[in-house]
Amino acid sequence: MTMIPWLKKAALGLGAASPFVLAAGNALGAPIPESGIGLPRDISAEGHRIDWLIHVTLIFVTILFVIMCVWIALAVLKHRDGHHKAEYDHGNARHQVRFAAMVSALIFFVVDGNLWYNATIDVNQVFWNFAGAEKKPDAVRIEINGHQWAWDARYAGPDGKFNTADDIVSLNDIRVPVDRPVLIQLASADVIHSLYLPNLRIKQDAMPGLINRMWFEAKVPGQYDIACAQHCGTNHYKMKALLTVLPNDEYEKWAKQASVNSAHAFNADDKDAHWGWDWKVD
Repeated sequence: MTMIPWLKKAALGLGAASPFVLAAGNALGAPIPESGIGLPRDISAEGHRIDWLIHVTLIFVTILFVIMCVWIALAVLKHRDGHHKAEYDHGNARHQVRFAAMVSALIFFVVDGNLWYNATIDVNQVFWNFAGAEKKPDAVRIEINGHQWAWDARYAGPDGKFNTADDIVSLNDIRVPVDRPVLIQLASADVIHSLYLPNLRIKQDAMPGLINRMWFEAKVPGQYDIACAQHCGTNHYKMKALLTVLPNDEYEKWAKQASVNSAHAFNADDKDAHWGWDWKVD
């Protein structure tokens, strides 16, 4: 079969270029090397609690999978052709129900019960312990407003009040200090979004008309992804931001300059820019 000349040239050209195309794709698409089993690196003071739950779940599921595979293999070997005649069992409903209930209870209490207990403890004593984080004198407070398709952040300036001229205001750029609790109050201007910080093992929905909360403490300086984990419209995939964890001295230097810059840009008549709210404390 004769190949059309221009098609032959195109095929040869594509073949010659394919190593470079693949190399470029790998360079752009390759994830940053991370530790663990498919998890982003944990930079949170409390992220190990989430990792523990995930790893324990994986261990339990693996054990159950192996048990089922062994059970099936034994059944196949025991009842293969020519080894035994078929045995008919009319069944005993009470015995079968008792056996199924015992196996289900064992799995529930050992697997689900363990995960439920530890998850409940972690949520109530750590991740929802906003009062404890609020009491720390070095806590950083940030208001975040999600909208299609970006994240607005607002920090109180030197006056300690939100929605005033010295507020630090940023777009898709959230900076926090290392080794200090960061409290976030979260809202949405339009639809439901979800602020997702994978390296800190937390996410929270941003709801129109409602202030939600989350807090974390970062342990490793660096730059990390912020994503929206709730489908929020046609450009949902573009709703990305950058979290920068800074040493304390660098954070304070940045915050001071950012407050000055925001004060210069403050316009009292720009009502849309004053989306902040009074900080809500239980």
